[in-house]
Amino acid sequence: QVQLVESGGGLVQPGGSVRLSCQASGGTFSRYSMGWFRQAPGKGRGLLTSIHWDGHSTYYADSVKGRFTISRDNSKNTVYLQMNSLQREDTAVYYCAATLGGLLSTYDYWGQGTQVTVSF
Repeated sequence: QVQLVESGGGLVQPGGSVRLSCQASGGTFSRYSMGWFRQAPGKGRGLLTSIHWDGHSTYYADSVKGRFTISRDNSKNTVYLQMNSLQREDTAVYYCAATLGGLLSTYDYWGQGTQVTVSF
């Protein structure tokens, strides 16, 4: 079973950038496809982007396509989310998750989340 810990959240100004990290432990990281989700206040949790275990395939939701980039370093058991051109509506708790299935499958393992607030 894999454990996930996110980091890198905080307060960022509109138009700014931030990179989130998700460190995995307790499992064979390179077996898992990884995803980033977010949950804004009063809204459900939704998949933003995901990356195949080998890093060769990715998925992006339309809302973040062109602004967010997912990447992974299997040697460091870490997946990243680079977020650029942030807008107020990107304010949310961001979660990483892992699955042994495909990019859009059900995710079985979750981190605790990290808050990103976009504001002046």
